[in-house]
Amino acid sequence: MGKGKLAKFAEMAENPLVVECPMAATMQEFALRGKWHEAFFHNHNPIVLELGCGRGEYTVGLGKQFPDKNFIGVDIKGARMWTGAKEALQAKMENVGFLRTNIEFIQRFFAPNEVSEIWLTFSDPQMKKVTKRLTSTYFLERYRQFLTDGGLVHLKTDSNFLFTYTEELLKVNHIGPEVKTRNLYGSVPAPQGKEHIIQLASAIQTYYESMWRGRGIDIKYLCFKLQQDIPLVEPDVEIPIDEYRSYSREKRSGCEKHL
Repeated sequence: MGKGKLAKFAEMAENPLVVECPMAATMQEFALRGKWHEAFFHNHNPIVLELGCGRGEYTVGLGKQFPDKNFIGVDIKGARMWTGAKEALQAKMENVGFLRTNIEFIQRFFAPNEVSEIWLTFSDPQMKKVTKRLTSTYFLERYRQFLTDGGLVHLKTDSNFLFTYTEELLKVNHIGPEVKTRNLYGSVPAPQGKEHIIQLASAIQTYYESMWRGRGIDIKYLCFKLQQDIPLVEPDVEIPIDEYRSYSREKRSGCEKHL
């Protein structure tokens, strides 16, 4: 491990906005579960998660735009998360936090009805394994263990595969999307009464979003309510893979490798 990463991990360990629990698989009980409002944020504002937050651009950006909500970025890669965590600390943001852990165990960190919304920003589409997709029933069932009934899930992606898969999953489960577009920055008008959601989705651009847009790839966006009382099934449909994702992210983008 390089000295740069070691220094970042050391800073993360001292950052009061960061909670680290990389060994969630062996965790017996998480102290903040059900207590994020009182013990971490010290308020009762709604909690919003960004799962797979990377550098935390959305977590920090939303925190700045909405001081009346609390935002938690979740990822296992601490060297990337360091960027957003450091920015939030320097800005003295009191409504932003970061949780370093595996998303597969996310239900262990939050109590029922503790979270109001979830953002999935440029998640790996996981074209080979359904249960690794962050919009699969595998994960939606976990989200329902802590998301409020009818809480919003936002998907923002470059991947036609992941977008189409999620679209088909909603269709087979009779879940009508609140907003759906295959070109977030195109000229298609927002659905009436949903303009604010489109504005929110397009207000912040992540590192990877800028990269994909620079390559001429349209950004897709989908927002839906996740209800507690409906059974969920997987769609039985063949979806064309994203051909441009054949190689590593750095190689296919022509960009240098980043933490």
